[in-house]
Amino acid sequence: MSMTDPIGDMLTRIRNGLQAGKNSVSSPASKARQRILDVLQREGYIQGYSRVELDSNKAELSIELKYHEGSPVIRTISRVSKPGRRVYSSVRDLPRVHNGLGISIVSTPRGVLSDAEAREQNVGGEILCTVF
Repeated sequence: MSMTDPIGDMLTRIRNGLQAGKNSVSSPASKARQRILDVLQREGYIQGYSRVELDSNKAELSIELKYHEGSPVIRTISRVSKPGRRVYSSVRDLPRVHNGLGISIVSTPRGVLSDAEAREQNVGGEILCTVF
């Protein structure tokens, strides 16, 4: 069966892994997922990730979750733009997550960026998810 929202699936796997106290979770690999994980790693929300090649030309991403003093670094991670309802924003209208303490991950013409990087480069785009 095909998956309708692969990014939402990855975010749910991360959320469930954090609630269960896991050190790492796995997700099927894709370039879009890797770009989102790059932003999460740059912003310090995950320790890192690695691409694991499986048999029959498939790959998987192993995501290392991050904890601070026993509690997860990511408190909330939620999907904003969904397959049934895309949410776009200009650079002026990019939302501030928890008054700037969290981030929005935005897909722009210059790649997948955090909201701060998008403001710095003066580009808007599709808001993929918010993280706090």
